[in-house]
Amino acid sequence: MTALSEWQNFYVILGSSAGALIGLQFVVMALIANRPHSPNLAQAGAAFSTPTVVHFTAVLLLAGVMSAPWHGIASVAACWGAGGLAGVVYSIMITVRLKRQPAYHPEFEDWLFHAVLPLVAYAALIVAAAVAFQQLRASLASVAAATILLLLIGIHNAWDSVTYHIFVQPPKHDSH
Repeated sequence: MTALSEWQNFYVILGSSAGALIGLQFVVMALIANRPHSPNLAQAGAAFSTPTVVHFTAVLLLAGVMSAPWHGIASVAACWGAGGLAGVVYSIMITVRLKRQPAYHPEFEDWLFHAVLPLVAYAALIVAAAVAFQQLRASLASVAAATILLLLIGIHNAWDSVTYHIFVQPPKHDSH
């Protein structure tokens, strides 16, 4: 399929980036693992840290889907739609977690990057799937935009999380 093959390099770059960033997230988590934990911080992690890895994984998955040797658009569009639907449901779950976690009061930027923008990106995948047969090029551009948005959301959220742990939540030292 020529229209998909035109995007190969784009998705190789994005998929590689997402894979590397997933690895870095694991490194960061290992580095902050010795910090004191509380149940409140665990709930905050489920609301703030886990979605970052999920968004990077969505980018990696989309890169794989878009790089596979498809012979038609139907299967690809089904993948977009399923991924978009799963992402929308997950975004709603994260919004609920943001509201319920007691460790941190989210600010506008947190709502934007953890709730609103992911919802927009995943909804764009559903729209792309719905119009793929009538507007293939527009669908491909929509999927590309959603993929870049998810990667940028992940980068922003990873950076935000790291700076929070370094500058706002310094480690508590034992008095022993």
